Amino acid sequence: MSVLEALAIFAAGMAAGTINTIVGSGTLVTFPTLLFFGYPPVVANMSNSVGLVAGGITGVHGYRAELRGQAHVLKRLIPASLVGSVGGALLLLVLPPEAFQTIVPVLIGLSVLLVVVGPWLQRKLAKAHGEQDPVPQGRIRLAVLLGGILFAGAYGGYFGAAQGVLLMGLMSVLMTESLQRINGYKNVLGMVANAVAAVVFMLVAWDDISWIAAGLIAAGALVGGYIGAHVGRRLPPWALRGVIVVIGVAAIVNLLS
Repeated sequence: MSVLEALAIFAAGMAAGTINTIVGSGTLVTFPTLLFFGYPPVVANMSNSVGLVAGGITGVHGYRAELRGQAHVLKRLIPASLVGSVGGALLLLVLPPEAFQTIVPVLIGLSVLLVVVGPWLQRKLAKAHGEQDPVPQGRIRLAVLLGGILFAGAYGGYFGAAQGVLLMGLMSVLMTESLQRINGYKNVLGMVANAVAAVVFMLVAWDDISWIAAGLIAAGALVGGYIGAHVGRRLPPWALRGVIVVIGVAAIVNLLS
């Protein structure tokens, strides 16, 4: 590996760690970078998932203020993300990449729309059901929330690009929380999905992971996670929604191209 290649992969990891912490979709930076340098798609995907765990850790740490006192909420959300990510990681080993290519852009587009109309829908649902608990108590809404997180976890384990956009769209409508706190939840769930997928890949396909590439991405993402938390926590809700919309649209264009 040349110095230029190493620096490029490190920089991609730092950008991905920053983007993931603010909203998600960092994989759209690192994955194409690895492909550019000749890594096979499955190797690139697995190495990327392993490397980005570090950025998830620093991103969660950066949002610790928003997450303080929220263990009771996370205990209800994390299992769905964990189970989904195990399934998604295993699917990567048996399914062709084209399996999600048709539906994922549609889901991202829907998620972007939900982020935009989230405050209005949130107020409507809260008024209709009178709920103050951040996790919906109605069976249907709770099932939709946990089912959506399960699916996002599976997608995160399988590929992961724009997983954060999917989670933000879903939770911003169904949970009575501020956008910044929801972003904190998203960082935890995204880290869980990446970490679980990484463990599955290490157990099942250790020799197929490029550990040099994964290490460079991890080093960059470790720094990027702190940068992303510093920037993301200072964005007002309207600006954060704007960033989500821009990245979501960019993700759709990238996946359809």
